[in-house]
Amino acid sequence: MAMSLKHRWPKACVALSVISVAALSACGGGGGGSLPATPPATSCDVDTQKDWLRNYMQESYFWTGLAPNPAPTGYATLASYYDALLYTGSGSVPKDRWSYISDSAAYNQFFEEGKTLGYGIAVNGLEGKLPLKIRYVEPKSPAAALGLARGDVIKSLNGISDADLFATGKFDALTPGKEGDTVTIQLEGSSGLRTVSVSAATYTLQPVTGSSVLTLSNGSKVGYVSLKDFITQAESPLNAAISDFQVANAKDVIVDLRYNGGGRVSTATVLASLVAGRNHADKVFTRLIFSSKQSGFNSNYTISSVTRGFTRAVILTGPRTCSASELLANGLKPFMQVVTIGAQTCGKPFGFNPVDSCGKTISAVNFESVNANGEGRYYDGIAPTCSATDDFSRPLGDLKESLTSVAASYLVSGTCPASAVRVQALSADTISRRAIVEPGEFRGMRAD
Repeated sequence: MAMSLKHRWPKACVALSVISVAALSACGGGGGGSLPATPPATSCDVDTQKDWLRNYMQESYFWTGLAPNPAPTGYATLASYYDALLYTGSGSVPKDRWSYISDSAAYNQFFEEGKTLGYGIAVNGLEGKLPLKIRYVEPKSPAAALGLARGDVIKSLNGISDADLFATGKFDALTPGKEGDTVTIQLEGSSGLRTVSVSAATYTLQPVTGSSVLTLSNGSKVGYVSLKDFITQAESPLNAAISDFQVANAKDVIVDLRYNGGGRVSTATVLASLVAGRNHADKVFTRLIFSSKQSGFNSNYTISSVTRGFTRAVILTGPRTCSASELLANGLKPFMQVVTIGAQTCGKPFGFNPVDSCGKTISAVNFESVNANGEGRYYDGIAPTCSATDDFSRPLGDLKESLTSVAASYLVSGTCPASAVRVQALSADTISRRAIVEPGEFRGMRAD
């Protein structure tokens, strides 16, 4: 379906409820984070769209003037021309592996409505090692309704064996094209093999997948919250969870972001405000820096909170921890002790002001993010304080689950436990190449 081009304007100054009365401010800089609107294309034919894309990239792309700028002739599709316009890297800055194009209807459904089309199943395909397990099930998805759960062992998808799936790295069977598509899954359990057929549907996301107050071995209390997506639908349950933690007198908090690919900067700032607390109100959580051509739109997102905050923030991480998730860890560092448990993050200190064009959303890097100390540029990811291997077995937040148990041990002793195992970090290029194993994901950090 064709649609006219429109620029999705980020909100420069955002007011959101934090616990009860505090307002979140995302102001500062000349333009408050909003790039000027891009004039719409006059037509959705390929040539017109390529001309529009070239002009847009020259005006708004973070690496404008440094990236290639070939003529659009010779490129048969918008996607192939887009790839040709992306920054190729130089010196310490790698090539642009972050910009992408997505279907506008699916993108807007995800970020605006908090819904997505899918089966609701995610696997450990990124790691490339048998056994093939379900690592995560969306709580309101068709898979959850059938009782599929984290830790279930998959022997085949649509007749393709687990070994062949790992060998090819293609898990696109888990990404349906439309409602009613099915995937046939053979599962292995204690009672033998069983086969389940899951039908795709559009379901409501549940970004906060769990929260609880945990009691550590020394008797102290810690709050645990698992966040899957930085979308506005997460903000109310995050407020509720943090309120519960503080009623229980938890001094520290564990934020599980191991499967969080990112999302809205404003939602990350809400969570940062809840965690950091009133002692750091009005301090810069993150600064968005645009290209030299658009430097007038550089902006600050600041902490605003009436909560007392926490002493330590433990963030559970892995190769799927990207963009707004990394932003949280980096942005809190100047104000409190931040401990990361798990594996190295994906490495994405950049974000977007997405634009729509003829049914496609163009997410080209528009800015980089740094914290109050000017720190950022973690192109290879953020290394964990304590390495721990995600075994995809016990429920998230269980004190005996691999990452959660290491976090609990660290909070008691202040050191990494001897049982913690060093995790081999996946390269950023490997994570990028295997992105197809993450069905239904919209990785990226968007300013709003």
